[in-house]
Amino acid sequence: MNKLKRILGIIWMVLGPLAIFYLVRVALNEVAKKPVIDTWIQWGVFIVIFIPIAFGMVIFGYFAWRGEYDHLPESSVEIEDD
Repeated sequence: MNKLKRILGIIWMVLGPLAIFYLVRVALNEVAKKPVIDTWIQWGVFIVIFIPIAFGMVIFGYFAWRGEYDHLPESSVEIEDD
């Protein structure tokens, strides 16, 4: 299962930038079809909101790839105070 988590971590790291690329590409196509200010605002908001989400996907994938999620606590007693 830990090997699967690491492989999926790589997939998450690739999926974040790929999703941003696809979103920007679709936004540019939609704005080219209908170049009014409403379309610019709509797609601008979509992109601004999604960039931190995609960045979080990359961070999550990085930690999964490094093995940070190999052992997850089963109870609150196992959580260490740092």
